[in-house]
Order: sequence, then structure tokens, then C-alpha cells
Amino acid sequence: MALHSPGEALVADQRPDPAAGPGQVVVAVKACGVCRTDLHVVDGELAAPALPLVVGHQIVGTVVQPGPGVQLQPGARVGVPWLAWACGECEYCRSGRENLCPRARFTGLDVDGGYAERAVAAADFCLPLPEDIPDTEAAPLLCAGLIGHRALRRAGDPRRLGLYGFGASAHLVCQAARFEGREVYAFTRAGDSRTQAFALELGAVWAGDAEAAPPEPLDAAIIFAPVGALVRPALRAVRPGGTVVCAGIHMSDIPSFPYAELWGERTLCSVANLTRADGREFLALAARAHVRAHPVPYPLERANDALNDLRAGRYDGAGVLVVEGESRRGEPAGANGA
Repeated sequence: MALHSPGEALVADQRPDPAAGPGQVVVAVKACGVCRTDLHVVDGELAAPALPLVVGHQIVGTVVQPGPGVQLQPGARVGVPWLAWACGECEYCRSGRENLCPRARFTGLDVDGGYAERAVAAADFCLPLPEDIPDTEAAPLLCAGLIGHRALRRAGDPRRLGLYGFGASAHLVCQAARFEGREVYAFTRAGDSRTQAFALELGAVWAGDAEAAPPEPLDAAIIFAPVGALVRPALRAVRPGGTVVCAGIHMSDIPSFPYAELWGERTLCSVANLTRADGREFLALAARAHVRAHPVPYPLERANDALNDLRAGRYDGAGVLVVEGESRRGEPAGANGA
């Protein structure tokens, strides 16, 4: 399912099976998570260097062809995340910050991604997956989970944590944060009682509208919704010395605000991409904490429906495209015309 023009629907393309080059593997895709970043690419808010492009960067599959110099064997189960490649030579890579590599390439943006039956990936950037997590539950861990985990680490060690926007990332971070003994406060669109109830089911101690003040001052807040206007209520919600983390790769403009809302040694920062170390750390934590995605499955040919349902907020949890006969558990939101 390929993007031929920004702002238009994906097109079902027929292509020859790809071949693995040196250091690469061909992966038979079993499942691929549907991420808001995919929407940013499809809508043209993140410009793809070349079209047509296969989007999708939360890939779970098995190796079917290892290229020269690759130790992964056919049949190995791997995850292919957003970071497709980094140079390993620049100051960022040498200091453990390959997420900031200026030459980095990203899956589903710079190279074809996982909305397909086959994908090519750099073997060194594939991640081993916990065996007990099914494909459709593992896929959202590879971006929604990893970015959420990195954002939580950027937030320090908060006892009271606010999550603004309670979608694919937040519902995973909520579980990890509760495992670590944190109090989670969920902020949603005004009147979104369905999502607020979902947050409470996952262990949040409070859920309310994004403009509302929490019952207690927060130690930190993470903004997952791509809405710059949420920075102000988040800053007002955190105590002096608190941190607000912007976790998206794209966000609407942040309105001006009084310095008093930042004052008190509050910190406002962003999260950019991820590292392989993030992947190994979070996947191990997810296994220990029994972090589970709540997948909403769609067949590959319904990728446009999955994207549109994500855009409209028609489901809680994480949309996942199911490929190569992976069993569908439940009907996707919107399947009955909702």
C-alpha cells in the first residue's frame, strides 16, 4: 500500500519481491502498526524524499532472506523500528545518541516500510522480540512504545505523571509507569468519556479534559497529541521544577505564553526518534511488566481505513495492519460503518 501523492489515499501496488543487499535482510511482514507519524507522512506534514513510498515503521515479521555478512538466519522473528540506519561515525552516534544522527534514515520515510508483504531492513537495526508477545501486540511497541518510553525517561523520575492525548503511545506508557509505581493522570479531548474510561481501566488515577487542572500538581507531563496549544495547560499543571516533554515528531505551532508559566525552573523539551538501546531496554521492560498493546486489527488492503479511523479518533489502543494470514482478533473499529 504505497503513497504516490501527499494528501491522497494509498494505492495497492504490485511489485517484485525485494532482494537483500550486504548487511540487509528481507522480512516477511506479519503485522505493522499504524502510527500517527504515518499520518504526518501521508498528509505531507513530513515530506518524503521520494515517491512512491511504502509507509509504516512498526514492523513485526520473520527473516526470509539474509544478505551477505548477516548473522540472522531465515525464520528469525524481528521487529523493524523507525530508525532504519545511522552512520555510527558522527559525534551523536559515538556518544550514544544515534537518534540525532544527521545522516540517519527512517523506516517508512526515507526507505520503504511495512505496509507491504515484504520489507527490506538493515540487519543491525532489527530488534529481537519477546517470544510471548503476539505479532499484533508487539507491533505497536516498536514506535508507540519506544517513543513513549524515551519520553518517560526524559521526564526524569516523576511520581505524578500527566499524559496529554491517550492513544497508542500513552496507553503503553501508562502501563509501564504504573509498573514503576507512578501515578498517572490522563488528559483527553473535552468530553471524550470513552477514552477517559479506557485510561482508568489501564490504571490511571484520574482522567479528564486536556484544559482541566489535575487534582494534584504533576511532577512531569508528556504531550503525545500533536497540538502545540497543549503546552500551556501542561506547564500550568506541573509543579515548580517539573518537566513537560513534547513526544511527537510533528506538532502544530506553540502559542506564545507568559514567562510566568515557565518560571519556577520548569523544563520544556522534546523527544526525537529513538536508539537501538531504547528498543532493547523497553522491550525487556515490556516483558517484565506485561505491557500489552490493545491492537485494533485491519487487513493490509484496508490501510486507508485504518489511517482514517486513527485521524478521526474512532478507536482506543493501536491500529495494526495484519499481513500474511496473521489471525484477526475482533473486528476493527469502523467495520460496521461507525
